Amino acid sequence: MMKNMAGAKQHLKEHVGYPATKADLVAACNGMSDFTAEDKKWFMDNLPEGTYNSAEEVEKALGM
Repeated sequence: MMKNMAGAKQHLKEHVGYPATKADLVAACNGMSDFTAEDKKWFMDNLPEGTYNSAEEVEKALGM
């Protein structure tokens, strides 16, 4: 599980344009300096392929 879950939720809501693909979301996550390498890897490994229309859809897909 991500250590910085609150930060991830905020980032998904405020810094990502939707619709967004997994590749878009992983790129956005990788660009954030306040996330550890472990959190970035967890996000990449656990987010299913697809196109997401909102932060809530991403959170649901990740079980957040």
